[in-house]
Amino acid sequence: MDWKSRIEARPEVMLGKPCIRGTRISVELILERLSAGWDAATLIEAYPHLHVDDIHAALAFAADLLREERYIAAGKAAA
Repeated sequence: MDWKSRIEARPEVMLGKPCIRGTRISVELILERLSAGWDAATLIEAYPHLHVDDIHAALAFAADLLREERYIAAGKAAA
């Protein structure tokens, strides 16, 4: 999924948080709801401007962001 056509971050919208283009629905909100057990149908019902492709874009955005991060387990030395 190419999230770049669906996600934007503008300083004047939600203080620059990544959001679904043309909305104030943040990637953070989508991920929080999914992690709380909401499914795509519930998200779309609660946020009618949202489309299933927007949800996929939010997940792809998060995956790309995490791909660039490095994590060190607590109590372990860096390799």
